[in-house]
Amino acid sequence: MENSRVYAMSFAGVYPQYITKAEKKGRTKSEVDEIIRWLTGYSQKELETQIEKRTNFETFFAKAPQLNPSRKLITGVVCGIRVDDIKEPLMQEIRYLDKLIDELAKGKAMEKILRK
Repeated sequence: MENSRVYAMSFAGVYPQYITKAEKKGRTKSEVDEIIRWLTGYSQKELETQIEKRTNFETFFAKAPQLNPSRKLITGVVCGIRVDDIKEPLMQEIRYLDKLIDELAKGKAMEKILRK
């Protein structure tokens, strides 16, 4: 899929898939929200507002209050691509989120997911 199509996708359209992926493995919506808040700096209310507005990925990350500097510690592979090797900044942010949700679904402890 072309990057511009991914960037134009509604975050609200993908968000339920993150929750479903986590819940299938016994994790919770609140853990998904915690990961998103940690990564982006959104408060819970701000996150809910972005979802309600059906903000696209490009805007979602552009308006993020404070991208967590520890996100650079996220490494590994998502969709066959190493997240730490992605050159396009926005795509890397999206893949960081994907990787964190994958770690949650694989049963990793929240402290490790949040790089504490």
